[in-house]
Amino acid sequence: MTKKRVIIMGAAGRDFHNFNMYFKDNRDYEVVAFTVSQIPGLSGRIYPEELAGPNYPSGIPIYSEEMIVDLIKRYDVDVVVLSYSDLTYEDVMRKASQVLAAGADFMLLGPRNTMLEPPIPTIAVTAVRTGAGKSTVTRKIASILKKWSIRFNIVRHPMPYSKMLRYRVQKFSSFDDLDKYECTIEEREEYEPHIEMGNTVYAGVDYREVLREASKGVDILLWDGGNNDFPFFKPSLLITVADALRPGQEISTYPGEVNIRMADVIIINKVNASDPENVKKIEENVKKVNERALIIKASSKLYVSDPKAIEGRRVLVVEDGPTVTHGGMSYSIGLIAARMYGAGEIIDPRDYAVGSIREVYRIYNHIGPVLPAVGYSREQIKELQETISKIDCDLVILGTPINLGRLMNLDKPCIRVRYELEEITKPDLEDVLRNMGILKS
Repeated sequence: MTKKRVIIMGAAGRDFHNFNMYFKDNRDYEVVAFTVSQIPGLSGRIYPEELAGPNYPSGIPIYSEEMIVDLIKRYDVDVVVLSYSDLTYEDVMRKASQVLAAGADFMLLGPRNTMLEPPIPTIAVTAVRTGAGKSTVTRKIASILKKWSIRFNIVRHPMPYSKMLRYRVQKFSSFDDLDKYECTIEEREEYEPHIEMGNTVYAGVDYREVLREASKGVDILLWDGGNNDFPFFKPSLLITVADALRPGQEISTYPGEVNIRMADVIIINKVNASDPENVKKIEENVKKVNERALIIKASSKLYVSDPKAIEGRRVLVVEDGPTVTHGGMSYSIGLIAARMYGAGEIIDPRDYAVGSIREVYRIYNHIGPVLPAVGYSREQIKELQETISKIDCDLVILGTPINLGRLMNLDKPCIRVRYELEEITKPDLEDVLRNMGILKS
């Protein structure tokens, strides 16, 4: 029987996992290519033979998603599999229409075919959209587990942007590990706060092996989701974070609504910064599709290292990259802090952007007067530093979760801003974990 020829449409994460789980040893399919979107610098690479397996002795080429129509024709493709996240329904169906018009079928793979079965209880944190506050929830759960002396490891959704295709499994327990694996800024934004807490984080590209390694010597696994993707591991408890500043996205994003429908607990985050009507709308939408989930309302409490330094100053705001690029937000906590603490002037960095940083503003034209902390390569990190250096300001407000000073020479005074989760309704997360039997006196 002739194998169906497949292109996996992705963003260097879910796509590789779907290949490993469903297509790698499947006699009915031949994957002829991956395409990538959202993440620069990946087109032209090869998914290596060592990971692809004996059915793919030359590996699998990776192309830009912009080439999808030509690739369908070039490879006589039968099926295109959408395998990435943080998309609106309009985005999904536009891609589907493009694929169908080019002559291929359009396919989605669900949790049943892509989730691994963990050997120990697993708590998974997912979201409706990037920037909803997954990381604050994961850190909150980690702090509860530490308080109760429960042994755990964190497993992070993959971010294979730099050298990760060299490593089936990555383990992060020190800042040296960030350098060892040549992590991008986006990777560091996820790992560094956990390292600061003393947590160990696993990631990689082969999540069967990641699961085996991360499960050793601990009682609990904590899945820290990426974008708004659903977990790679079947969870004992699924927590989904909705954003009170973006009502409606809980039922209009892919796969955000999947997470809402599957969730055991739904946290409506940032209620302190939102109109009560938005919170009410989210509750109504959630109950229409998932009546059984417990709803917890929470605030994102803002912490500034030196709030008095902001008043009256001319400031440059640097924000978390994914939140203000493919996450769709025009700004984040840095700009909120600047306004809250009375900045004299917020300098728009657009006219100062160089190289690929300028291109980011062209692609994501919704971004407000902030500088996204993007750095998917050494060259882009250099361009980010050059952009910051060109701007005449009194102060740089860093809304990114990492200490940028570890990566570049910041020649201006800087302060850091971060969020932490504060639950404002009961039962809260500690109650949920106690009721599950995870927390025992």
